[in-house]
Amino acid sequence: MMEREIRVSKERKTQADMEGEYIYIIHYPSSIIHFIRIFAFYFIVMIYITRKASFNAAHKLARTDWDDDKNNEVYGKCANPNWHGHNYWLYVTVKGEVNPETGFLVDLKWLKDVMNNYVVDKVDHKNLNLDVDFMKGKLASTENLAIEIWKQLWAPIAESGAVLHCVKIYETENNFVEYFG
Repeated sequence: MMEREIRVSKERKTQADMEGEYIYIIHYPSSIIHFIRIFAFYFIVMIYITRKASFNAAHKLARTDWDDDKNNEVYGKCANPNWHGHNYWLYVTVKGEVNPETGFLVDLKWLKDVMNNYVVDKVDHKNLNLDVDFMKGKLASTENLAIEIWKQLWAPIAESGAVLHCVKIYETENNFVEYFG
């Protein structure tokens, strides 16, 4: 095995700060060193916080390039031409380091406002297929909804210094989607 170096420090640093800093020389393959550095950065210094919101929305699962028979065969009741609705639960998880001044990763009131301004106000009591700008031209499945919500939230959360970790949407008590970007 080749000789590899690994940094061990009690200082809190970003991943970019960790480049080039080493203390101990040990004999491990580079894949193990990489795993240790990733583990230390993402699991030791990170905290995760989740905010929940709810909204009600209608949608229909149907492809315009398919006839009614094909849509009914693939999507069943969800292809109802008169739409159907759900009481959705949205969970947004962010991760990062706790600010030593505030004791917060992010202010949960701020996260609630971001979720409302960028998502909930746009989808609540709306038709996902017709009324929601970020769902235009997309099949309104819960999977696609989670991806599009991620796209709405990623930038404002990143601007706060936190990292968007997960968007989870419960469509029913038995069905939910998690998207990790």
